[in-house]
Amino acid sequence: MKNFDFIILGAGSAGCVLANRLSKDPNTSVCLIEAGSKDTDPRLHVPIGFAFGMTQSKYSWSFDTVPQKEFEKVTITEPEAVVVDSAGGTHKMTSESQQHRKGFQPRGKTLGGSSSINAMLYVRGHRWDYDHWSELGNQGWSYDEILPYFKKAEHNEVHDNDYHGQNGPLNVCDISHQPESCRSFVEVGSKLYNYTEDFNGEQQEGFGYYQTTQINGKRCSAAKAYLVPVLDRDNLTVMTDTQVNKILIDGNHAKGVECIDSDKNPFTLNASKEVILASGAFGSPQILLRSGVGPANEISRHGIDHLVDLPGVGKNLQDHIDYITVHKYNSIKLIGFSLKTILFKYPYEVIKYLITKTGLFTSTIAEAGAFLKTRDDLEAPNIQFHYAPALIVDHGRSLLWGTGMSCHSCLLRPKSRGEVTLESADPFADPLIDPKFLSHPDDVKDMVDGYKIMMKVLGSEPFSKYISEHSQRPIDINDDADIEQAMREGADTVYHPVGTCKMGNDEMSVVDTRLKVHKVKGLRVVDASIMPTIVGGNTNAPTIMIGEKASDMILRDWNIHQSA
Repeated sequence: MKNFDFIILGAGSAGCVLANRLSKDPNTSVCLIEAGSKDTDPRLHVPIGFAFGMTQSKYSWSFDTVPQKEFEKVTITEPEAVVVDSAGGTHKMTSESQQHRKGFQPRGKTLGGSSSINAMLYVRGHRWDYDHWSELGNQGWSYDEILPYFKKAEHNEVHDNDYHGQNGPLNVCDISHQPESCRSFVEVGSKLYNYTEDFNGEQQEGFGYYQTTQINGKRCSAAKAYLVPVLDRDNLTVMTDTQVNKILIDGNHAKGVECIDSDKNPFTLNASKEVILASGAFGSPQILLRSGVGPANEISRHGIDHLVDLPGVGKNLQDHIDYITVHKYNSIKLIGFSLKTILFKYPYEVIKYLITKTGLFTSTIAEAGAFLKTRDDLEAPNIQFHYAPALIVDHGRSLLWGTGMSCHSCLLRPKSRGEVTLESADPFADPLIDPKFLSHPDDVKDMVDGYKIMMKVLGSEPFSKYISEHSQRPIDINDDADIEQAMREGADTVYHPVGTCKMGNDEMSVVDTRLKVHKVKGLRVVDASIMPTIVGGNTNAPTIMIGEKASDMILRDWNIHQSA
């Protein structure tokens, strides 16, 4: 059995931060375990590459939710099966059934986790989010207290002020690709509402351009920022293609982990100080449940020994639900597949990228956006827009011939609460994910109101020319019931699950304010699952902040020299 001081489970946004910070002291041994493979695919590094099949590749967990009861029913074709008739003959038959639509939940499965397959937008959320965490009893997590960790992580190429840092490992820059339609979107929206230069500065509300985690025209994932520079440290061991089965708990103390290598051989590792879960909002509760930590009924029904009663494990799932309007528009200035783009635009853009590392291939597909309130009484924006100069259908899994534009309307603070549970004790089985989207009526109303605002912007000149032809069914903007029906037919995640190991001190919390698992010594959770409530924006930057703050707390708790 190999021995380490710290074992980190998951090499995602938080896990890479932890591996870097905890291994600074050469006398501290750290092991980082990742279920996925190394990040060697060029699509992981050329920014626009994420739009070409990454959510369905070996670098993604590509989960589906359980059927969502508030979604519209769809026809499901069952796989072909061999049926024997009364005469002994065999026939191949398919069957169809109606069930509520499932959601799609891709998560990164490689070094860097979801920061290696996401759209690279750098968004922190609103001051109110973190002050709210503090108001819930989570001391040390107010905005003023977490801002230094955002700044510590960041190397911002543009902004140098009280809100930004320029000495951190995570490179943040403005998006170099700003096509005409993006500029038109921001221009129209700014006239109707207001313009915001920096969504991560003093004022979030308004229209503007997103910042991105790129460096020299390439993706700057958490692995690129934090892990690659320290891979040569003798005290850091990185294991890829390694599945974690469970955490080994002796009494009330986490002592190590049981793993399975790429050849399906089990092995164990010992942790003399801590085991740190950083497997995300789906992976972390899964591992806790398989380890016997969580609600007794959920654990026992899979034949797992129940060791620690924590009823909140896997509960409190929150996610940003999102609706995309899609419109065709014939223009070589937009992203898509047509004879003109294939023959003329893309060859030019390839050469431009290879020579200058600028242009279309640096695109995040979502260059511009907005944060808005649907009601004046709100303390912070509750709707986020992502504008894309491309046809986005079915999470990019379906490609449409032609060019056009799409716009996301995302609900920032949903009241619906879901859960993550086990399908079985098998460590290779997918979790059962039930976000319970739209189960709270207020979410439906806010989504409808957000759609109306979005279409008001898109329908204003000079932008209105881009939405003349619908790629989905038209929606009656004056009919709330029709808008609501469209939400149930087409809304889904914008890939920000959080909250399933929430921080707090109530009976449903899983970790305390230092991210230590209640009732278990030597075990922490450090990832987006600890968020008690979801933040108002994309979740990669907040997860990296959580990793930075947790690293600081761990080093202090163990009196490890931080300047080594």
